[in-house]
Amino acid sequence: MKSQFEIDGILIEVIRKSIKNIHLSVHPPYGRVTISAPVHLKLDTIRVFAIAKLSWIRDQQKKILGQEREAPREFLNRESHFVWGERYLMKIIEVDKSPSLEIKNKQIVFRVRPEWGQADKQAFLDSWYRALIKESAVDLLPKWEKKLGVEVGKLFVQRMKTKWGSCNSKTASIRLNSDLAKKPKECLEYIIVHEMAHILVPTHNKKFIGIMDQNMPKWRSHQQLLNSLPVKHENWEY
Repeated sequence: MKSQFEIDGILIEVIRKSIKNIHLSVHPPYGRVTISAPVHLKLDTIRVFAIAKLSWIRDQQKKILGQEREAPREFLNRESHFVWGERYLMKIIEVDKSPSLEIKNKQIVFRVRPEWGQADKQAFLDSWYRALIKESAVDLLPKWEKKLGVEVGKLFVQRMKTKWGSCNSKTASIRLNSDLAKKPKECLEYIIVHEMAHILVPTHNKKFIGIMDQNMPKWRSHQQLLNSLPVKHENWEY
């Protein structure tokens, strides 16, 4: 069940769920605000909660709107693409055989089929990024499972339009955004630890912050780095 109200010019969407706690989110790319709330919670109570968080909401919206955007990808020769935070120039080669992507001499050599359009090229690049994330994440999981004392049930990697990662604490499964393959590797590790910590604590409360501080003392700098980097240039859907 959904409803909405406005506070000081900010429209807030309320989504009622079978949950125990109230959750406030500010979503990229335009700072849309949502509150997930228990079904029984009165709208006036939710409104009071939102008013108390108004300063935080504005700060988050300012950060999101100020974040740099990637230019739309056209898959042209010498177009810039990023892998693990490093910039590479793309070299397009048309071939009548299986397509491939490889990094060679500061270039991303992309062998494509002659009939491929931009959508085909984007889909193949996305699958390549997913494979990079999956490979790196599988290497990192054992280290953090031992350190945090948790076991990840399932790992999913996909394009995510509004989040870098997510966690289902009930099934101990985590999802990672394939675009993390464009960012420095410490950003991927930070997101993995963040989502694994949610297996222990589903919300961003003091206990969760304590787990992050104890196990990854520099997590705030990793978060700041990730939030300062360009994000995909597109109109995200919800």
